[in-house]
Amino acid sequence: MTNNTPREPSKHDFMFFRTLFLVAALWNFAGALPGLFDSSGMFAREFGRDLTDPVLMAVYRGAWGTAFLYGFGFLMVAYNPVRHTGIVLMGGVGKALFAMNLHYMFGQDWTSDFAIIVIGGDIIFIILFVLYFFKLKQLGHRWF
Repeated sequence: MTNNTPREPSKHDFMFFRTLFLVAALWNFAGALPGLFDSSGMFAREFGRDLTDPVLMAVYRGAWGTAFLYGFGFLMVAYNPVRHTGIVLMGGVGKALFAMNLHYMFGQDWTSDFAIIVIGGDIIFIILFVLYFFKLKQLGHRWF
């Protein structure tokens, strides 16, 4: 008879997870706060042109609002990394889709070089999130 009870992460792994998701939250807040409170300025940095259309302004600000909410989600994961795997999955997929879209826009010459920082940062988080899921799997935890 085998014991299928999931194991708790080691103290080292637990601290790594907490740090990872705290940094992920800060990364999201670092983009979301200027995106929410200075949407025109953030848009100009990211795309190298002015944001003048009020509809596009609302959509752009809304996207940053979503990133802001993900930041709070990552804080929840930092508090309990084993429990909140669904947030990591949603946040990771969101980062992957955003990075792919921004990469496409960069390839079309629609963005400034600032986009490379955003794309690179999100790719690093995606890789670390995948490693997080593999570590939980090794410990016998289900992802959701």
